[in-house]
Amino acid sequence: MQRTFTISAHWDAEAKRWYSDSDITGLHIETATLEEFEEVMRDMAVELIFANHFDAATLGSTPIGELVPAILWQRPEPVANA
Repeated sequence: MQRTFTISAHWDAEAKRWYSDSDITGLHIETATLEEFEEVMRDMAVELIFANHFDAATLGSTPIGELVPAILWQRPEPVANA
């Protein structure tokens, strides 16, 4: 029962910020650079998946190999003047 989640980054030219679109409950990222975006994503994504997408019964009864989430991420092309 491996779960797959997606994260994408979008550029807001008016705010001059990268922001996230994701199916990970609670993950909201807004940063000035893609490097910062990726750092926040790496720090928070897995923690939020375990906190918000698995209940205690599932965590206690599922083999560890089936709990490891897959996170799909494709780095967008840099934006000029970003």
